[in-house]
Amino acid sequence: MRRYQPSTVSRRLSVVVGFYRVCVVDQILPHSPADYVRRPTVPAESPTLGLGHLQFEALITTARLSANPNDFAVVALLGLLGLRIFEACGASISDLGEEHGHRVLRVRGKGGKVVLVPLPLAVARAIDRAVDGRTDGPILRSTLGTRMDRHAATRRLKQLAATAGVRMPRMHPHMLRHTFVTTMLDAGVSLRDVQIAARHADPRTTMRYDRARTILTGTRTTSSPRTWRRAHSFGSRL
Repeated sequence: MRRYQPSTVSRRLSVVVGFYRVCVVDQILPHSPADYVRRPTVPAESPTLGLGHLQFEALITTARLSANPNDFAVVALLGLLGLRIFEACGASISDLGEEHGHRVLRVRGKGGKVVLVPLPLAVARAIDRAVDGRTDGPILRSTLGTRMDRHAATRRLKQLAATAGVRMPRMHPHMLRHTFVTTMLDAGVSLRDVQIAARHADPRTTMRYDRARTILTGTRTTSSPRTWRRAHSFGSRL
């Protein structure tokens, strides 16, 4: 039997509760069978841990030096741009563009929301390497040349982490997004600005990351601002 995180169960239950609520309002059902369903308690802090600043620097350096250009692109999109894994894997070359002199990426996020995300230099260079002159198709490709999915991305990240000497109990893509968020918090960026950058609909989601990093050690737990600047500067050296 597969066990889901309490946040996942709670989120999916909310969809069910909302569905039956509409049925009651439209008089399709006399009452909602979900009224008495107990939701699991969601912890105030995020259970996911981000990478330490040395770990993130080692991972992104290994990805940059990899013979597979998709390695650096996936780490850059997740760790430097803060995309969710389905957003990164779903990005296509046709989503790349320019607005007011800045390169941007059209991102399709949760709920089908589409936003334009400015591309830092390192991320733009990483994408250019992965695209390699192609005019259409996915930005990220698997070793078979097809669109990279979350499973292929997870395998690549695990291999990169092993090569870089990054030892984590369970390496997965969301750890890089977590690192993106907590890095900005460590750098003193306001919760509101971090919420906007991470595209969290609810500020409480951002606060969960903040609590997690504070509870863990009471100090900075992820990439320092210096490491953040060095990571972004990799693009100018490609």
